[in-house]
Amino acid sequence: MTSPASDIPGRRAELASGHPFFPKFEFAFTIRIQLSKPRFIRPSSMGAERATIYAESGDFAGPNIRGTVVPMSGGDFPLVRPDGVIDFDARYLLETHDGALIYLQNRGYRWAPPEVTERMRGNEVVDPSQYYMRVSPKFDVPAGPYEWLGKHIFVGVGEKLPGANAIHYFMLL
Repeated sequence: MTSPASDIPGRRAELASGHPFFPKFEFAFTIRIQLSKPRFIRPSSMGAERATIYAESGDFAGPNIRGTVVPMSGGDFPLVRPDGVIDFDARYLLETHDGALIYLQNRGYRWAPPEVTERMRGNEVVDPSQYYMRVSPKFDVPAGPYEWLGKHIFVGVGEKLPGANAIHYFMLL
């Protein structure tokens, strides 16, 4: 039987850290993406709201990789569910400083209390501790120095910025 303290997410992580298979992460890179004005399908045939938001520009950098977001090479097509959760489906191209093209696909979620969601919709700065924004990326990479992206699992922790997103990616070791 578990104690009530083990039902608290932070406490569960603390207890699990003694597990021999407890996951370890390493920072990979941060991407900053300038976003276009969203366009909406209201309501969509899915019974919710669908948006289209293009990646206008951006850059990324980490210990072993850096470059730019290829302008207008894709974007996000999120579904805004009736419960307010945003279900991300983003796809776009990255170009490294040495010319390699990388296809990035992100799936994930953002949710917050209604008043925080309204502030983000108004392009206000909101402390990331007030919302949940996580993605799970997949990469399609050419042979060469960036193959490691296509051989590991990553988790992205997002920040909603005015007119942009920043996502900090961590590689599961």
